[in-house]
Amino acid sequence: QVRLVESGGGLVQPGRSLRLSCVVSGSIFSSYTMGWYRQAPGKQRELVAIIINSGSTNYADSVKGRFTISRDNAKNTVYLQMNSLKPEDTAVYYCNARSAGIYWGQGTQVTVSS
Repeated sequence: QVRLVESGGGLVQPGRSLRLSCVVSGSIFSSYTMGWYRQAPGKQRELVAIIINSGSTNYADSVKGRFTISRDNAKNTVYLQMNSLKPEDTAVYYCNARSAGIYWGQGTQVTVSS
């Protein structure tokens, strides 16, 4: 059974940084395309960033230049480094893994507020 566990969310002031982590267990991590999604209150879940097993990445326009996704295959972990955070980044952030199946974590709340 594949399990994804996110951590690193919290309350932060605008302009500050946070790093989210997602540990994957129960499968061959290196074969997965990993992604971070987010869902703000009253809005649909949206893609933030993805990273494939080769290391290639793609980002939503709203986070380009501020967020960085990375992966450590030895630790079965994907990260999302979020810099220059804005109030509009406030959302529940979800880790996603996809290969033959699609799997989600439970989400971690990120609140950007002064």
